[in-house]
Amino acid sequence: MFESSIEWLKDATWWEASVFILSFNVIILVMCVLIGNRLVRRFMKHPVAEIVTKRPYEIVLASVSVLLNSTVTMIGFYLWRNDVIVLSTSFGLRAWLDILVLLFIMDFAMYLFHRLAHVKWLYPYIHRTHHRFEDPRPITLFALNPLENLGFGLLWIIVLSVYPASWIGITGYLFFNIVYGLIAHLGVEPFPSSWVKHPVMKWISTSTYHTQHHQQEHYNFGFYTIIWDRLFGTMSPRYPSHFAKKLPEERDG
Repeated sequence: MFESSIEWLKDATWWEASVFILSFNVIILVMCVLIGNRLVRRFMKHPVAEIVTKRPYEIVLASVSVLLNSTVTMIGFYLWRNDVIVLSTSFGLRAWLDILVLLFIMDFAMYLFHRLAHVKWLYPYIHRTHHRFEDPRPITLFALNPLENLGFGLLWIIVLSVYPASWIGITGYLFFNIVYGLIAHLGVEPFPSSWVKHPVMKWISTSTYHTQHHQQEHYNFGFYTIIWDRLFGTMSPRYPSHFAKKLPEERDG
C-alpha cells in the first residue's frame, strides 16, 4: 500500500497532488487541535501555562500556516519529480535509521534557525508573532509568522535535497515532528516528574521546556531535545526545578 501510494503520487496531475497535499495538511491541523485539546483536559491538573480558550488571531495564523505548509510541500513535490530530492523506497534498517538521522539533523538546524530568529533586527519580522502567545495551547503550534513558517519549511527542503533519505525516514520524521510540536504547545505537562531525572529522558524536550521559552524567550531554543541548549548554555536555570509547574516569577520579554 505504501509503495502504491508513492506510485500514485508519481503519476498524479498537479491538480490532484495539490488537492491531496492541502487536504492532508488540513487534516493534520484538525487532528492536532482535537487530540491536543483532549490531552489538555486529561492533564489539566498539571498546567504549565494559563489555560486559554479564545484567541481568534491564532485561527487566522493557523489557516495561513496550512496554506504555506502545503506550498512548501508542493515545492518539495516538484523537486522530487525532477530528481533534485531523491527518496529511497527501501524498508531495510537504513530506512528506519533515517528517522533518527533526520531528527538529529533537523533538531540542530532548527535550533540554529530559532536562535537566528531571535536576533534583535530579525525578531520583529520573523518570530515575534509566535511569542505573542505566552500561554501556548495546541493551535499555537501553527500560529507562526508566514516568514518563519516558510523559513522552517525551506530548511526542511534543503535537508532533503542534500541528504538522500527514504520514504520511511521522512514519514517517520514528520510523524515525530508533529507529535513533539503538539506536546510542546499543550500548556500542560503530560510527562511524569521522574522524566527530568531519567538518564535518557532528561535530554528530551517537554511541554514545560517549550512553555518556558514562550515565557522566557532568551532560553530553551531546542525542539526535540535539550542537547543544544545544554551545549551552548541557553537552557533556562528554572528547568528542571520548575518542571510541570507554572512559573511563579515575572516573565521576561
